[in-house]
Amino acid sequence: MTRNVVISGGGTGIGLAAARVFAADGDRVLLLGRRGDVLERAGAEVRGAEVYAADLADPVAVRDVAGYVGREFGAVDVLIHSAGGNGLLERKAGADDPLDAVARHWTVNFRLNLLTAVLLTEALKDRLAEPGGRVLFLSSIAAYRGSGQIAYAAAKAGLHPYAHDLARKLGPHGITVNVVAPGYIEGTAFFGDGIDEERRAELVAETADGRAGTPGDVAATLHWLASPGAGHITSQIVQVNGGAERGH
Repeated sequence: MTRNVVISGGGTGIGLAAARVFAADGDRVLLLGRRGDVLERAGAEVRGAEVYAADLADPVAVRDVAGYVGREFGAVDVLIHSAGGNGLLERKAGADDPLDAVARHWTVNFRLNLLTAVLLTEALKDRLAEPGGRVLFLSSIAAYRGSGQIAYAAAKAGLHPYAHDLARKLGPHGITVNVVAPGYIEGTAFFGDGIDEERRAELVAETADGRAGTPGDVAATLHWLASPGAGHITSQIVQVNGGAERGH
């Protein structure tokens, strides 16, 4: 049966990989993101995908998204939150005082990685299919280790209690809520223009299987969590990192 799948951050990386997997099943996919040109290119790649450009950290824009979903889709069977990313890549506004820079960095990461997911969920939660709806958040290995970019890690960690609370509230309606926390994933825009070979080697060496992850690894996990076979799995954080979080 065709499902309605809404994917934020669907224009690139993990979101786009997930879109391909669900569309291959014959599901109807809506890709959301800030950059209209990126979304249009992604929509052309994914069979039957529709696109809607919006800043998901803006309540007015999210309200418009919810209105569009209501008119064009009705119920939402699967809601995937892949929007977010590295706050350091966002444009800086002028020369900052050090404390101003800290405040801006943390605020940008909060908006990109937590607020986008919360606003979109709250706007669409009454449209989730009952029973059978699925809500899936993208966290990060950084949320466990508190290393690297701390503001990003903290914002991603904030998804965890929100997902647990949501799972309790939506569970009686037959809706599951889970989080997928990837480790180092190649083929995404997280590192901007790229990562130097020494740092890449360090990240790969942390894994037990000796390889970097791919967007397809994460997409496959999301697809399974949205399947009937995962119907009794909720309020979980599934790590997809080749064992890197365990270390050596």
